[in-house]
Amino acid sequence: MTVNTLKIRDDHQPLRFTAEGDAFKLQDGSQAAWLTGKTFGRKELRNRIEPWLTSLFQSEHLSLLAGSGLTHAVHYLAAGKGAAGMGALALSHHQTEINQAAAKAAEAAGREKGNLEDQLRVANELLRGLEILQQKTEAEALRTELQTGMRDFAKSILKSEEGIAGAAEDKREEAFNTLVTFLMSFASRTGVRDRLNIFTTNYDRLIEAGAELAGLHLLDRFLGKLMPIFRSSRLDLDMHYNPPGIRGEPRYLEGVARYTKLHGSVDWVQTGKDIRRIGLPFGAASVEPYLQAPGLSEASAHELMIYPNAAKDRETADYPYVELFRDLAAAVCRPNSTLVTYGYSFGDEHINRVIRDMLTIPSTHLVVISYDDPLGRIMQTYQELGRPSQISLLIGPALADLTTLTEHYLPKPAIDKTTFRMSELLKQRMGTEPQSAKTAAPEVGASDESDLA
Repeated sequence: MTVNTLKIRDDHQPLRFTAEGDAFKLQDGSQAAWLTGKTFGRKELRNRIEPWLTSLFQSEHLSLLAGSGLTHAVHYLAAGKGAAGMGALALSHHQTEINQAAAKAAEAAGREKGNLEDQLRVANELLRGLEILQQKTEAEALRTELQTGMRDFAKSILKSEEGIAGAAEDKREEAFNTLVTFLMSFASRTGVRDRLNIFTTNYDRLIEAGAELAGLHLLDRFLGKLMPIFRSSRLDLDMHYNPPGIRGEPRYLEGVARYTKLHGSVDWVQTGKDIRRIGLPFGAASVEPYLQAPGLSEASAHELMIYPNAAKDRETADYPYVELFRDLAAAVCRPNSTLVTYGYSFGDEHINRVIRDMLTIPSTHLVVISYDDPLGRIMQTYQELGRPSQISLLIGPALADLTTLTEHYLPKPAIDKTTFRMSELLKQRMGTEPQSAKTAAPEVGASDESDLA
């Protein structure tokens, strides 16, 4: 039976509980002051979680970090199975040395074994070393194999997109509706708040597809229409509108978010000195046909700007990722900032370092939402950070299943605004109601007066 972990509000320790349908039971050793016994239901859980998340989502600065768990969750809703995995890299040159170095890198990051990303990264570093040593024959052979590896890597990313795009219509609609609800729970912020910042470690375009369906405008560093180009000059561009009869400043347009893909994207290509985004349809079978265009004739899968790829020199190896991580640090390391992670396993030390620095600011808060923690990295990171009062945990299928999360626990700001207006209107009208109506609810009036006092 799966164990779920919850820590929010004034919980001193994470609570661990099991679930059977909508019935939950605390495990031995877990205690909760907000419960009278060991068993509780969905209603108690929602009353505990939803107001807390609603409050955090209205922080001055709100950021969402989406990991591979989001792609797996939406793919499961659409196709009934997890997204496509990445197989090991098969090489005939230096395979043993590359695997050993990849395993060592994975161990340092807290993973059980090296994956394809680790292998590609190590192989690219080895390729640069062979070029420095001017071992042209070995370098060319390794480069050819890496071309194949990067192409297969891109295909595995597109296969996950294809699994969602090619699913049965009813399942696909259900999956995308859930994704839209998830995104808009974060993006529906009041106009006086800073824009939502969305960060992702994924290479696919699932968030972009969900944003299109939701009518959510994503602002990133790319400028242009036909083949947008990545720009280092990050201007604080935004979207405003002029309400009828306005005489003051224009107002913020709703449904706008800033978007950053920390590890690059399957549709980013290096063309000469520039990084461009090509018109690759969601769920395309292969990237090659879309590279057959003027200006991209010499590009191949090896020029795809996804994180394992290392370019020819150190400057381009750092670019554009150094800009993207600067955006992450600038967005979250601010007072009154809340960072929500979904489906992120804390396996990237460069991201964990930014989170660690963020929590040194007392008014910041980290919310970790994850379907599971099979390697224990989330709880290990929670212990290492040593700031329990600034961290909330929602781990387990009873809490982090995407459908359950959107239906029961995430705030619905568009509805909440109407609810707030209704409650304010009812409070104002209570003073003009007949005496018989007032006596029907004396406790409400008394509590309001005591609160005002």
